[in-house]
Amino acid sequence: MAGHKSSRKGPKVGSGGVRRRRLEGRGPTPKAEDRPHHKAYKGTHDTVGKSGTKSGKRRPPRRSPKDAANRPTVIAGRNSVLEALQEGVQALSLTLAIRLEADERVREIMRLAHQKGLQLHEATRAELDRLTDDAIHQGVALTLPPYEYADPADLLEIAADDFDTPLLIALDGITDPRNLGAILRSAGAFGAHGVIIPERRSVGMTASVYKVAAGAATRVKVAQVTNLNRTIDSLKKQGVFVVGLDADGELEPRDMDLATSPIMLVVGAEGKGISRLTREKCDAIVSIPMAATTESLNASVAASIVMYEIAGTRARTGRA
Repeated sequence: MAGHKSSRKGPKVGSGGVRRRRLEGRGPTPKAEDRPHHKAYKGTHDTVGKSGTKSGKRRPPRRSPKDAANRPTVIAGRNSVLEALQEGVQALSLTLAIRLEADERVREIMRLAHQKGLQLHEATRAELDRLTDDAIHQGVALTLPPYEYADPADLLEIAADDFDTPLLIALDGITDPRNLGAILRSAGAFGAHGVIIPERRSVGMTASVYKVAAGAATRVKVAQVTNLNRTIDSLKKQGVFVVGLDADGELEPRDMDLATSPIMLVVGAEGKGISRLTREKCDAIVSIPMAATTESLNASVAASIVMYEIAGTRARTGRA
């Protein structure tokens, strides 16, 4: 009869058993503890092994320092990117924010990028935040090849090529990228021939460093060493005097007799200062006289003052 529904279950007449065949071969329903998306699976499969990681979920491998060194370098911010392009840095690509309001700097950045044949990408603000490690990018980021750290010997060669008395800056425990960026800027301003940083417990060349250092990050070489104290020993054998900057030094910067000699100035972190072993290796310790109400200076500010005094002494004596 038309409109009558059959009470029989299963495939309708004429289906040829297609639906029945779809169910064949699947077997019984797996137990809850064997289904990955069931909460019971987590309790039986996510056990901790000898390695300390869970066997059910594999933890992504940790990046080694070498992996970090192989990552591209990113410069963020309109002024920093413009100065880098004007300095002629080797770049890979330029990334601009979608619907970016262009000012004179952006137009000049785009002109230079086109002139150099750089790849041009557009990205959202969130994507730019990730690309630049949350630096203040102003909608502009320049991607460079991985930073090539120099060797301390390279820094001495730079001084020799310019017929200058070497002035090197070593950082002991500086982890703030703003400090490294500001020190690079001062190093460029006062004629230092390079900055030395240790591989561990130290900031490296990041987008934030480039942002603070501006063009100086492309002009002043940075050397990275495995062990700062061994580097000090090596440089001392080559005639470089090591001067530590610490709060309780016996000399003021303007009274340094070593100012006209080859010098490596060692700067420690604010508060901690330079480490004990490094201090023992120094030929002299200098400190900046301050009013009693001021407890300490920022590491980059203190380094800038000493560099200024050294540059002034060398200029007055003609021993640059």
